[in-house]
Amino acid sequence: MIDMRIQSLFFDRPKVRRAVDHAKRRSLSRAGAFIRQRARTSIRKRKRASRAGEPPSSHTGLLRRFILFGYDRRSESVVVGPVGFRRSRAPSVLEFGGPTKIVSSSRRGAGRRKQSRTVRIAARPYMRPALEKERSNLPAVWRNSVRSSNGG
Repeated sequence: MIDMRIQSLFFDRPKVRRAVDHAKRRSLSRAGAFIRQRARTSIRKRKRASRAGEPPSSHTGLLRRFILFGYDRRSESVVVGPVGFRRSRAPSVLEFGGPTKIVSSSRRGAGRRKQSRTVRIAARPYMRPALEKERSNLPAVWRNSVRSSNGG
């Protein structure tokens, strides 16, 4: 009982918790922004396809543009990756490789015919390498992150 009274004299617990929560949210968001930027810059905008094992090429710029990050309050974590590809598995297939369906149009005969075929795409990772390249910079994001609100 004495321990609890002594502890409560030294710390304003709600204030410390708020400072830690704010620092966590801010630091994780900064880390997410750094990882997102690293992933975006690894994807070059060019016409030719990338080689297997290299980050993918971006022909239209959509993949680069839709790599986002967000802080999840429930799990107290940050999520970084491509969003907005509801019907397409392209971001996942590019990162990990695997089979995907290609649909192409042909103008043979009287009308347009769509043909589909399944092809296997070799992995062209871009998110995991971004995390690995930023991993050594992440401790600096947390350094001196918890500060009091009165400037101390």
